[in-house]
Amino acid sequence: MHTHSTEVRQKAIALLRSGVKNADVARRLGVPTGTVGYWLHLDRAKQGALPGRSPRPCPRCDGRRLDEAAYAYLLGLYLGDGHIIQYSAHRAPSLMISCGDAWPGIMDACHEAMQAVFPDNSVCRVRRPGCHNVKVYSKHLWCVFPQHGAGKKHERRITLEPWQQRIVDRQPWEFLRGLFHSDGCRIINWTVRKVAGESKRYEYPRYFFANKSDDIRKLCTDTLTKVGVEWSTLARGSDPFNISVAKRASVALMDAHIGPKY
Repeated sequence: MHTHSTEVRQKAIALLRSGVKNADVARRLGVPTGTVGYWLHLDRAKQGALPGRSPRPCPRCDGRRLDEAAYAYLLGLYLGDGHIIQYSAHRAPSLMISCGDAWPGIMDACHEAMQAVFPDNSVCRVRRPGCHNVKVYSKHLWCVFPQHGAGKKHERRITLEPWQQRIVDRQPWEFLRGLFHSDGCRIINWTVRKVAGESKRYEYPRYFFANKSDDIRKLCTDTLTKVGVEWSTLARGSDPFNISVAKRASVALMDAHIGPKY
């Protein structure tokens, strides 16, 4: 397969932008007409000038209205089970949230939130063993999720920008719901006590949130504190990866706003 130099491609784009026809550019530069047409398509796409299409507005770049409740929930999911990837320079990056097949309700909620945050883009689901990746392509993912970066989240700094923190402050429960739907759970603990000489089993609900990132755990605990939920840290060996919510009043608050996975 013949590869044309960057210089030839740049000359072709310059001629096309000046109004020279595809066939004439191809003859001048000795390039197949189909290749010239493909270069023209990529150039138009880069400028948002494809026929019948207009640039997709961005809430950060263009001031488009952002569904804050959906965004707070999606942000929580992204910090837990999401990542952004770009396969090539010619394709828009994609946001993927991995959702387990055991919780179809959470998968639906993720899909709905993603569509609400990116109303002009198509959201799809890609099957994987035991889960689906809920996915959307957008050139503005870097704007909406500035936490993206090289490497694993727990190996780099994760902080919210001021505009994100304002949204979380206004939608704390949606943010917590996203965090607990990704890296949290609601379980039933039990214990046995003797009452009047008889052993009785007692059960009580409890919430856990586990994440290796100190920054993400702090975002979770700071938000829990703001909504009045008492929490404690449980260490796994010497690593404090687990956040526990066990007090009755706090569990009742979590049940009212989050509840078990579904």
